[in-house]
Amino acid sequence: MINKRLLIKNLLAHNDESSFYDKKRQLNLHTKEGKAKFLKHICALSNSNPGNNSYIVVGVEDQENTIVGDDFFDDSRIQNLVNAFLENPPRILYENVPFPNLPKDRVVGLVTIRPKTKVSRFKKNIYTIPMNSVFMRVGSNSMPVDVDFEKNFQNTQTVIDIENSSRNSIEYTLDGVIDFMNNRHPDIGPNYKVFKELFVICWAGIKRRVRDKSFLSRVDIELINEQVKLFYSALDDVTIEFDDDSFTITEYVPLGLNDKTSYYPLETQKIRFYDNGYYKIDREFLFEPPQFNRKMLHHVYNSNLSLIDKMQKGIELSPREKRDIQNLPSTLMICYLNGFDEARQKLIDAKSVLKTQPNPSVYLSFKEAMRVLRKMKYDVG
Repeated sequence: MINKRLLIKNLLAHNDESSFYDKKRQLNLHTKEGKAKFLKHICALSNSNPGNNSYIVVGVEDQENTIVGDDFFDDSRIQNLVNAFLENPPRILYENVPFPNLPKDRVVGLVTIRPKTKVSRFKKNIYTIPMNSVFMRVGSNSMPVDVDFEKNFQNTQTVIDIENSSRNSIEYTLDGVIDFMNNRHPDIGPNYKVFKELFVICWAGIKRRVRDKSFLSRVDIELINEQVKLFYSALDDVTIEFDDDSFTITEYVPLGLNDKTSYYPLETQKIRFYDNGYYKIDREFLFEPPQFNRKMLHHVYNSNLSLIDKMQKGIELSPREKRDIQNLPSTLMICYLNGFDEARQKLIDAKSVLKTQPNPSVYLSFKEAMRVLRKMKYDVG
C-alpha cells in the first residue's frame, strides 16, 4: 500500500519535471483553455509511459518546488472529461493528500495516470488543440508528435523504485492516526475505525440536528494508510454509516431562498474493504434539483446580476446587499438548475470580485457552489 504523501515527496525530490511526472500550482478546469492544457498533459504522460504509472502533482510552486497546496477537489467527474476528448483514454485517479504544514482546507492534489499501451489522441477539437493531435513528454514539456512515434519504456524501473520507496508502514499509520486525533481535530469529535485489520479511516465533524435528522458539518475524513483525504467540506452536511466491511458517506446540499433552507441528498460514496488488502470506492449520484417559482427566480437572478455589477464597478454596497452576497453563489446555482443557463458562467465570471470580499465566507460559498456543480454534471463543453 503506497503512502501518497511520501510518494509526492519522493517525486518532488527525484528531479525536476520529467517524462513521467509534472507539477502544477493549480488546475483550472473552469475554462476551455484550462481543460485543454490539462488534457494535453494527460495525453502526453500517458503516451510517454506505456509501462508504468505517471503523475501530476497539484499545489506546488514550479520554481522553488515549494508545497503550497490547493483546494480540496472532488474527482468524481474528472474521468468523464478525459473520456470525452481522448481516444484510448487512460484511467486516471485524482486524490487529495493533506500535508502537516498546510491549513486544514488545503491539500496537495495527486493525479495518477495508469499505464496504457494504446496511443491516446484527441478525438475532437478543444481550444487551440485540433482533433487527432497526439502529444508526448520531451523532458518537462508536452509536445505534439506524429501518430506513429516510437514508444519508450525507459521510465518503468525508475517509477517502480520510487513507488516501492513510498510504501506505507505501521509507524506511518500510527503517526497519522495520532496526528489526526490529537493535533488537527481535537475540538470536533475525532473518531477512527479499523477495517479488515489493515485499513484505518479517521473522521471528525461537528454534530448537529436539523429537524428529525442528524448531520456532521465541517467534516474531514481520511484514509490514513494512504494519507488520502476522502472528503472535506467547510459548509455541506454529511451522514456517516459503517459496518465491518464498508464505510459510507452521504453528502447533503442546503438550498433555499428567502431564508427557507432544505437539505437535499447529493451523492453517496461507499468504500468497501476486502480481506485481500484491496478496497473499492463506489459513488452514486442522488441529486434531484429543487424547482422554484419562475417569476420569483427572475427577480432573484436580476438582483444577483445587479450585485455583481456593483462589485465589479467598486460601488459601495448597503448592509442588506452585503448580507445578500453571502447567498449569491447558492442562489445563482439554484437559478442555473432551474433553466437559467447563463447563471453558471455568470458565477464563474464573478470569481475575482467574490474572492476579494472582506467576508471570507463569500468566497467559501463560491467554492462550495462550484464543487457541487462539478458533481452534478462535468461540463466538457
